[in-house]
Amino acid sequence: MDLTVIWAAIIALGLFIYVALDGFDLGVGIVFPFFPDDRERDRMMHTLAPVWDGNETWLVFGGAALYATFPAAYAIALPALYLPIILMLVCLIVRGVSFEVRGKANRTKNAWSLAFTLGSAGAALFQGIALGAYLQGIPVANGNFAGEPFFWLTPFSLLTGLGLMSTYALLGACWLAMKTDGDLQLRLHQFIGPLTIVLLLFMVAVSVWTPLSDAQIARRWFSAPMFYRLLPVPFAVAAVAVLMFRATRRRHDATPFLLALLLVLLGYVGLLVSVWPYAIPDAVTLWDAAAPLSTQVFTLVGAAIIVPVILVYTAAGYWVFRHKTPADANYH
Repeated sequence: MDLTVIWAAIIALGLFIYVALDGFDLGVGIVFPFFPDDRERDRMMHTLAPVWDGNETWLVFGGAALYATFPAAYAIALPALYLPIILMLVCLIVRGVSFEVRGKANRTKNAWSLAFTLGSAGAALFQGIALGAYLQGIPVANGNFAGEPFFWLTPFSLLTGLGLMSTYALLGACWLAMKTDGDLQLRLHQFIGPLTIVLLLFMVAVSVWTPLSDAQIARRWFSAPMFYRLLPVPFAVAAVAVLMFRATRRRHDATPFLLALLLVLLGYVGLLVSVWPYAIPDAVTLWDAAAPLSTQVFTLVGAAIIVPVILVYTAAGYWVFRHKTPADANYH
């Protein structure tokens, strides 16, 4: 077994779980301004109260695993993306503080609601910008970052930033539709359709722009056998979108959320194919960036213990709070 590939798969899985869980979490904040009633906003916050802080566990896990098992990639990516990462963390801090304070505030409640929205949207935007900069390629020379401080700020990275915001907004709306009922759920279902269209437009734009801007990615996508493996993906995306519109029209509870996760997974598969087998696209392969074999074995033993524990307590938390959130819920 190739431990380098196993560790790459573990980190990829951790990042997908983070996007799935913290994605809807941040998405609730992004759709917040479209529902101005304070009682409805309180109910939205209460759907998150039992789970929101645990969702970010996977972000910490992904960063720690990257540092331990792919130190060369970490040493290049962190200086390159330092600014968007710091800005993302600032937004997450603002969001976390506003979540706690808003439930106890009276006169300043609207200000904390705005902070919750800005923190959520900002975190999603800077995550997407960092992703776009990573996909476009990080300048590397002699194993170190060799670019300008603002190399990450490009039209493509802004596109991916807005695309990730729309992804999280769709996840958030679908989560809320699953956890609420009545008139609020009806309006959320009406909101999901337009968000799905927006996300599809971003997916098309990124899918067209990525191979046009990178010849190596274009060769990887359009040469056999990868082309034939990826060929079903756009048809699967279209099928999922049709099912999404049908599920919202019929006011299904959990189906839109599951379909939104499937859309994210399909996009994520395309991303992984785009960067494979690189840790830093077109510069450093996974094997060049990997830690020594002894380190990979040692950390894999720890991961074999920690990852199942995290999965169990995360699943247990969602199971305990699996029911709909009542209209009179109070997250104070």
